[in-house]
Amino acid sequence: MKKKITVIEGDGIGPEVTKQSIHVLNAIAKFYNHEFEYTYCLMGAVAINKTGDPLPNETIESCLESDAILFGAIGHPKYDNDPNAKVRPEQGLLKLRKSLQLFANIRPVTTYSSLHHLSPLKTKNIKDVDFVIYRELTGGIYFGKKELSEDGTQASDDCVYNVEEIERIAHLAFQAAKQRKKHLTLVDKANVLETSRLWRKVVQGMCAQYPDVAVDYLFVDNAAMQIILNPKQFDVILTENMFGDIISDEASVISGSLGLLPSASIGKGAALFEPIHGSYPQAAGKDIANPMGSILSAAMLLDHLKMKDEAALVRQAVEWTLVNGFVTKDIDNVNFYFTSTLGELICDYISGNVPGSGKKENIELRKSTII
Repeated sequence: MKKKITVIEGDGIGPEVTKQSIHVLNAIAKFYNHEFEYTYCLMGAVAINKTGDPLPNETIESCLESDAILFGAIGHPKYDNDPNAKVRPEQGLLKLRKSLQLFANIRPVTTYSSLHHLSPLKTKNIKDVDFVIYRELTGGIYFGKKELSEDGTQASDDCVYNVEEIERIAHLAFQAAKQRKKHLTLVDKANVLETSRLWRKVVQGMCAQYPDVAVDYLFVDNAAMQIILNPKQFDVILTENMFGDIISDEASVISGSLGLLPSASIGKGAALFEPIHGSYPQAAGKDIANPMGSILSAAMLLDHLKMKDEAALVRQAVEWTLVNGFVTKDIDNVNFYFTSTLGELICDYISGNVPGSGKKENIELRKSTII
């Protein structure tokens, strides 16, 4: 099977973690006799530096012509620390979401038994946690009208949603719940916000179409608390843009490392896959970043391409590395391995060159010696 993939490495550690995902996809292609054709494009701070534009037209065109998009990370302190900057890396990502109509962001949250000790939560509370967050991605306050008074003393950001925007992602969330544990939770702030009341009204009106899915409702402040107190209660969480941005990052700490979690952004055509972590510029170029979020995003990409067995093998390889203690510095600050080493190990596993028990004594030779 031949597929076209646009690769946007982005900023900071983006190129390093994406490189390992490409190695993994190549190993999958070789093992299953597929062909992946890659087109590398710019977005973010690196695009601003080279073209003056955070999202060149060439990148949009390539994405529209691809079967999937693999993205690294975006952001740079140069822009983060300058409130007067008119052009910012993140503008490129927002524009790409709009251009490709990527209206749904999907973030699975799971835990690994070998890493329970790293979570700030008690092991009994995180064992068998498995839920997914469906976040609306192209509406709400991030895309509303923004105003700043002439004297700079007053600002406003409009939050706007319509029924169609809510229905299209709600259908995806309902369908996911139907295939999982048949439980959907809408997170809103309907006691205060008119947009949230519209969300609740629309979702309530859709329940009859999915009679086998149980639906409950949580205000976002309560949801934030419940994700920490009892994350096992959730199956599929549906929410608007800003609330989803916040609670999905909160949920990421459950696993023990932000570097472990993948995401997918999908729409009517193209789909983009990226780890949820930021660009982490302090680690750029040091070969210490955790590539697992990116590699698991590549697994979601394979799922999107209807390559279910291939995606399962990638996840199995990731699980194998974690169980055997082959981890990066964010997980073990003393006995850690290089970003590139983990990529090599996962490719070896996919290729059948690593037995299930693992020859750890040989792999020890590739352990990081950075202090």
